[in-house]
Amino acid sequence: MKKLLCLCLSIMLLTYPSIAANQVDEDLRLYARAALLMDGDSGRVLWEDNGYEVRSMASTTKIMTCLIAIETSDLDEVVTISKRASRAPDVQLNVKEGEQYILKDLLYALMLESANDVAIAIAEHVYGSVEEFCNRMTERARLIGAYKTSYKTPNGLDAEGHYSTAYDLALITREALKNDQLVEIINTRSHSFNEINNKRHVSLNNRNNFL
Repeated sequence: MKKLLCLCLSIMLLTYPSIAANQVDEDLRLYARAALLMDGDSGRVLWEDNGYEVRSMASTTKIMTCLIAIETSDLDEVVTISKRASRAPDVQLNVKEGEQYILKDLLYALMLESANDVAIAIAEHVYGSVEEFCNRMTERARLIGAYKTSYKTPNGLDAEGHYSTAYDLALITREALKNDQLVEIINTRSHSFNEINNKRHVSLNNRNNFL
């Protein structure tokens, strides 16, 4: 069966109305500011609603953050947390300046718990700065035809010039799902690890209810 990707582009996630037992299927409505359904194998667009409209992309940003880190780094590398990363707003893993973690463990925190501080730490580690990492994210998006996507943060927090479309996000997710390591991470129900100097133990649980 062909994979279908349904992506919602808005600050709010997809939500569904309450359906009474006597309501017919025609009453089902998708409450999203923008959405697009794509065949994951062929890339064919099956349905869309404002699917090409530029909007903020929130934490869907982290799909590209994870992909870039996997494609460009050894996942056993040690990441040292900076002051900037430690001060990122919620959602947080609550990492502290000077703590050290294995990159692969941070990718689990990024994708399972959507940790904003971890996204900053990953970006700084991989390309030296958030700004350069975001430039590389944008370049990577353009390579797969996501021409209406621009990254200014690695975690999806709103920033001027940070935007995408539901169509571009479908392309990006389709590309990401070709990466076996990324797929392994997002299909993991739980993951535990230690800060490498044993300053803390972390337990993660996947927030994806589809699992």
